[in-house]
Amino acid sequence: MSRSSRGYQQDSEDNMNASVIAMFPGQGSQREGMAAHLIREHPGTAGVVFERADEVLGLPLAKLCTEGDAEQLRATEIAQPAILATSVAIFEVLRAEGFSPDMVTGHSLGEFTALVAAGVLDLADALTLVRRRGELMAEIAAAIPGAMTAVSGVPAARIEEICAGVAGVVELANYNAPDQSVISGTAEAVDAAVELLREEGAGSLVALRVGAPFHCSLMAALEERFAADLHRAEFRDPAIDVLSSVTAHKISSGDDARDLLRRQLTAPVRWIEVIGTAADLGCTDYLEIGPGRVLSGLANRMLDTATVRSTQDARRIAAAIAAYA
Repeated sequence: MSRSSRGYQQDSEDNMNASVIAMFPGQGSQREGMAAHLIREHPGTAGVVFERADEVLGLPLAKLCTEGDAEQLRATEIAQPAILATSVAIFEVLRAEGFSPDMVTGHSLGEFTALVAAGVLDLADALTLVRRRGELMAEIAAAIPGAMTAVSGVPAARIEEICAGVAGVVELANYNAPDQSVISGTAEAVDAAVELLREEGAGSLVALRVGAPFHCSLMAALEERFAADLHRAEFRDPAIDVLSSVTAHKISSGDDARDLLRRQLTAPVRWIEVIGTAADLGCTDYLEIGPGRVLSGLANRMLDTATVRSTQDARRIAAAIAAYA
């Protein structure tokens, strides 16, 4: 795919006939004050989501998402429920105005939010699971210093070759766009791979603001433990189509969703394929629902016959409501 977006150029008549996929972001999209305007302007929807989150988790999540600093929000066990709650809150604001996507998907952590939107998981179970997921990942991070780095300007196949030649664990974790990938592993091995990629002529090498080496074999020790938590939650069959970031295919059932969340810990994120599948299934509009703009940015780089929007602030939420409600 070599497409770029028309952005906001599609007119209202086109929007009435659009097939919309809602995209929910993962860790790294957190930012200071990300829920302040939501809770202030939408107490009956977004405010209720955060009240429920505080109750379920026993954490002042609303306060952290309105007043917390970057360091507090960076902690994996905080960032994951914070991003999920903020994304669900935005979704509820849109849904209260009549928004109903044709399909949903999520990037890594965002897949939990997509499953909430599709009726597979309820909010309480999703919050509990992502808090547990974050705690387990933080354990790995404490035991094995890890890192993740975004790489642009080097083809994924060449990145895989370079990582294979580095001593220690460093693997390709995210296939985000044809010109952007993410590597993950031990800090030492990632640093070694970064030096080789710099010599290879990488356009940019950006260390990610995450607390653990996600989507690589270092997470394998967590699969069995997290599987036990997953089996304590109720998973229903999807009410709307959900594309998995593990397989880039539709999730067929609640049991399938549960298994994919377990596999997700070590599996790479196949975002290029997810966007390609959505396009093949006829999606014309790609709406990122969450506190950041990473996924809409990636979609813009891969699509040129689609409308791409984000919802990271009040203005963009209002534009989405005007387009789709």
